[in-house]
Amino acid sequence: MAIWHCSGEKCLEGACFVQGAKNAVLPILAASVVCPTETDLLNVPQLSDVEMSLRILRSLGCTAQQQENDVYIDSRALSSNVIPQSMMESMRSSVLFMGALLARCGEVHLTLPGGCRLGARPIDMHLDAMKALGASVEESGCEIVCRAEKLKGAHIRLPYPSVGATENAMIAACGAEGETVITGAAKEPEIEDLQEYLRKAGAYISGAGTSTVKISGFERESHVGHRIIPDRIVSATFLCAAAATGGDIELRGVDLRQFSRLEHFLKRAGCDIISSRRSVRLISDGKLNAVGRVSTGPYPEFPTDMQPLLMAALLKAVGRTDFIENVFDSRFGHAKQLSRFGADISVEGRQASVWGVRDLRGAVVSAGDLRGGAAMIIAALSAEGESLIVDPGHIARGYEHLDHKLRSLGADIFLEL
Repeated sequence: MAIWHCSGEKCLEGACFVQGAKNAVLPILAASVVCPTETDLLNVPQLSDVEMSLRILRSLGCTAQQQENDVYIDSRALSSNVIPQSMMESMRSSVLFMGALLARCGEVHLTLPGGCRLGARPIDMHLDAMKALGASVEESGCEIVCRAEKLKGAHIRLPYPSVGATENAMIAACGAEGETVITGAAKEPEIEDLQEYLRKAGAYISGAGTSTVKISGFERESHVGHRIIPDRIVSATFLCAAAATGGDIELRGVDLRQFSRLEHFLKRAGCDIISSRRSVRLISDGKLNAVGRVSTGPYPEFPTDMQPLLMAALLKAVGRTDFIENVFDSRFGHAKQLSRFGADISVEGRQASVWGVRDLRGAVVSAGDLRGGAAMIIAALSAEGESLIVDPGHIARGYEHLDHKLRSLGADIFLEL
């Protein structure tokens, strides 16, 4: 159990580099077993979810080591196709090993994945993609077994642009004979990063970043080197924090185009944003305006992961902002906790309405999920007095040394473990 201590109403100023993207590295770690090869990854954040993925790789017989932000994997000695239930339950992205092990071994044993509780998150699309490639799927309780003597290229139609299902289908198709075409694919930048890694590993793959991805063969490379893209959700966290507290911060090593929808709303709120090819600077006086209506959706629409962050930033904004959650059916758990700071929020179904208040006050709150926990920190930074955020470990799943980086920008925050 971690407790975040934060004293608010201090402007953030300075510059910092943004960590590698959690949502990019996790599918790449799973993809590293699709063929027997060595992988060197750079810019890998030190996160509990990354460590769990490395533990899964080691449980499968692979060598998997991390030193600071470098990761080395040797999957040539893979000796198992069974993912332990305790590891599956620890994070949702563990399901991405399904496609990789099915492609490599022709059989995989796993259980339903865990992760943040954000409402219904079935893996039906993942399983349907495996079936489309020729695999049989047996389900007994929470146990799942997928088998295929040989995967065959197919047309996989995704009824919704699920990021995880797109990634699983891309990885599994690397082990299939013939061409696979995935339509209705997710378009996130992390999908493009996975494609870049798979190409380096030997895949003939194209289309990532569009709704149609094609995979038409694989010629294994003995070694792959790859650098993970910067984390756009972490970037959004720092920008929302500085918008709420006021200040002048620069994020280095980032591409604003990957979170341009957030830029749109922060500018409407009254922030100045200046960008170059590899940096973003935000200037705010902390006196924000409501932005009207914010609707989440698949990329390039406004990301659901940024919804709690922007909501926390606008708690003192003049006027009313309505948040419409179109991705998950239960992603307003943070609203109740934010209300403890004195925020005025009402929730009805998939809509949360925020009326800006004059002041926020320090509070004792709980982090119920990863991005909700980050939203608590943003609110605490803009509240008067001291706040305590009780966190069972969610924030460490997605943020590397967040307390250190915020302190380097002037925040009064420390983490008690």
